Amino acid sequence: MFKILDVYIIRKFLGTYFFAILLILAITVMFDVNDKLDSFLKAPLKATIFDYFVNFLPYFANQFSPLFTFIACIFFTSKLADNSEIIAMLSSGISFRRLMRPYMISAAVIAALTWVLSAYIIPPANIKRIEYTNTYVKNRRVDYGSNIQMMVAPGQIAYMSRFDNTTRTGYRFSLDKFEGKKLVSRMTAASIRWDSLYHWQVRDYMIRDIEGLNEHITRGNRLDTIIPFEPRDFLIAKNDHETMTTPQLQDYIERQKKRGMANIETFEIENERRYAMCAAAFILTIIGMSLSSKKVKGGMGINIGIGLVLSFSYILFMTVTSTFAISGFTSPFVAMWIPNFIYSLIAIVLYFRASAG
Repeated sequence: MFKILDVYIIRKFLGTYFFAILLILAITVMFDVNDKLDSFLKAPLKATIFDYFVNFLPYFANQFSPLFTFIACIFFTSKLADNSEIIAMLSSGISFRRLMRPYMISAAVIAALTWVLSAYIIPPANIKRIEYTNTYVKNRRVDYGSNIQMMVAPGQIAYMSRFDNTTRTGYRFSLDKFEGKKLVSRMTAASIRWDSLYHWQVRDYMIRDIEGLNEHITRGNRLDTIIPFEPRDFLIAKNDHETMTTPQLQDYIERQKKRGMANIETFEIENERRYAMCAAAFILTIIGMSLSSKKVKGGMGINIGIGLVLSFSYILFMTVTSTFAISGFTSPFVAMWIPNFIYSLIAIVLYFRASAG
């Protein structure tokens, strides 16, 4: 059952958390407007507000949720300790472990909110945000590819010398079908145009069906066919991983692995990061509460300073380890969870030191 104490701490924690987010977002908007002022003046005001800022602010807040969680926990707990409220709570017979319960409930609320936003809400919103920046700020869209080769299905290898996404057309296309190591069919075409999903239209084509020493050749000007791949499977832009919900992301990773694609590390990192960020809410809450639960000589300023150093070092550590994963030095899972593992050890040590005191 919730006690008055639990409700009091949860309200303080979440209230400080959301206030910190609003404060940082207000500062972020000012810097962002100053940085992109020329682009915002060129774009329609409605698009700037509803396509960019409405989608950018939740994205930014969610990216730095661990930082806001840590700062909120440090700030209001230091204030409680400075007012001798925590001393009073512990003196009344409440154990340190029991005192931690409302903190963990608050962390669970933040983790659940972070998960829902990052997995289902923010990715569709990012599509509009990225489209806006590509149109009015800086175009990072990938519209061209060359020497594209990939396994589109078991035993089927597709190749295009060039693909133009503005016209959805590929040139000098070939599709080889194998049974084991034996080539049984080969389609070549002067061009191939993507229609929708896996529907393609080949033009000026020739199909060679090989049966032993015999060949059956079919020629034509136009053929509608189903080939299980689409442009987004080989035209990968910098922010594509941010536009997929978690089920879409996991499905995409699985399909690309089966096709033998090698440049999916950013997608795997994004998938692991979404889970790791949720766990970080609990870890950083324990660290923050353990650090700031005691009244210190320098007041809450020292606690806030230590909290900022630890939270920024956590974000920096996660950024460095993700670079290692992209470079191939470690797996995305290890890269994203090493910071949580190390900071979990720090949290355990600080928790027992605080509870013993």
